[in-house]
Amino acid sequence: MDKLRRALSGNEMSDDQDEERGNIITQVMDSSTLNWNTRIKGFTICFVLGFLISMLGSALIFLPGGLTIFAIFYTIGNILALGSTCFLMGPMKQLQKMFAPTRLIATAIMILALIMTLVAVFVLGNTMLALLMVVVQFLAMTWYALSYIPYARDAAKSCFGSCVGG
Repeated sequence: MDKLRRALSGNEMSDDQDEERGNIITQVMDSSTLNWNTRIKGFTICFVLGFLISMLGSALIFLPGGLTIFAIFYTIGNILALGSTCFLMGPMKQLQKMFAPTRLIATAIMILALIMTLVAVFVLGNTMLALLMVVVQFLAMTWYALSYIPYARDAAKSCFGSCVGG
């Protein structure tokens, strides 16, 4: 059965020479071969690493050039945290869910803000624009994350409306 799966996935290799390499490639291509414990460990490591990198950037913000370092570290941390969910559902399913109609706008804004943060830092050299894009990243990531919790967006809208509108 394993030979058939490898052949159908285009990863047909000889049994004795590249068995281990074939298994790694198959695992990357087909996330369902990862057991649940491995998925949880991958998710946790990637998410915690992303969180720590974001926090490290926040701690370095007060150094000379710290706003640039903060924007870079915060963006890398967000990318890692977002990528961590690929361990839970696989990369293709993650992309399908990200670009579902209920998340499309939040995903587009989030990706645009991630890119614009780095453009503001490296191309434009505009730290205030980078800081604004970090705020947009945070808001878009929050809105995106709320889309996975039933009725969370409605609750957030009601809370914001009652705070602002009375």
